[in-house]
Amino acid sequence: MDINEIIKWGSLVALTIHNNLTVFIMRYSKILPEQYISSTAVVCAEICKFAISLILHIIFRVRELGSIKKYNLKMLVNELFGKESDALKTLVPACLYLVQNNLQYYSMTKLDPATFRISSQIKHVIIAVFTVVILKRRIYNHQWVSIFLLVFGIILVQFSKGDKTTSSLSSQDALINKSLGLLSVFITCLSSGFAGVYFEKMLKKTKVSPWARNVQLSLFSVIPGYIIGCLIIDGKEIREKGFFSGYSRWTIYSIMCQTLTGFIVVIVIKYADNILKSFANSISIILGCIAQYFIFGFDITFTFIVGCFIVLYSSYLYGKPVKQKRYKYGLIEDNKENMEELKA
Repeated sequence: MDINEIIKWGSLVALTIHNNLTVFIMRYSKILPEQYISSTAVVCAEICKFAISLILHIIFRVRELGSIKKYNLKMLVNELFGKESDALKTLVPACLYLVQNNLQYYSMTKLDPATFRISSQIKHVIIAVFTVVILKRRIYNHQWVSIFLLVFGIILVQFSKGDKTTSSLSSQDALINKSLGLLSVFITCLSSGFAGVYFEKMLKKTKVSPWARNVQLSLFSVIPGYIIGCLIIDGKEIREKGFFSGYSRWTIYSIMCQTLTGFIVVIVIKYADNILKSFANSISIILGCIAQYFIFGFDITFTFIVGCFIVLYSSYLYGKPVKQKRYKYGLIEDNKENMEELKA
């Protein structure tokens, strides 16, 4: 196994573990008596991503050049925002990720956790469609089956732990909240799916380093995030209570987790792809439920076990080797890219 394969599967394992840790920390930070303003946490996370990505980019570039004296501010600015950097193209995923991050907080206030998790599984199909449309990548029949099996398995897992608490809202208010929540989840999945595939294309089709891309992505998220989220939407509340109102150590942990997510996702997209990232996310949901069994006494039902097996089988099915066919030019996979490479 080469170094790229090690990084690929190592990053997927890290993403799986990290997702569960993030969910537990974020949930705990949001149930504390004194609440922080979500838009400020999103902006703080992006600032941290920007600073760390900038430092990592400089470190790796200096190592490539062999001396810090060979690297200067002009070279840095040119690499990040020069003509060949395609920096403006990063505005698209940056703004979409910003929408996603803020809508996630909004969705969680309108929907119970089970409904949120069930409805958000549509993102796997959306990512697969965008992968075909944008990346022109072929998804084989057995892989389409595995994607839909994945969604079905996660739905079973989530239904097995449905929310049994009763709502204090009237039926009409509850219906409005649920409708708004489902709409925001759909927009979140749509923006996340498109942004993820678009960003994957940027990482794999250009020579710009992933750390430079992360600098661009974070910077273009901070500016609109602060202006729209902190000044326009939550400006009044921030002026009254303060930017860091309600912050606790758990808020800091939550911001740190969101910051780390950005780096893990970049590595996963660089060395794997968005669909494998979706499978890692789904497996993390199952591991999260198992963790809840030991920590919070979560009741593991027969439906949950069936859902787990379906998700695990879908992961195996997606990674199953594609049968090769013999053509005039030799034994190759049935896709246009290989044919063109062989003819060349």
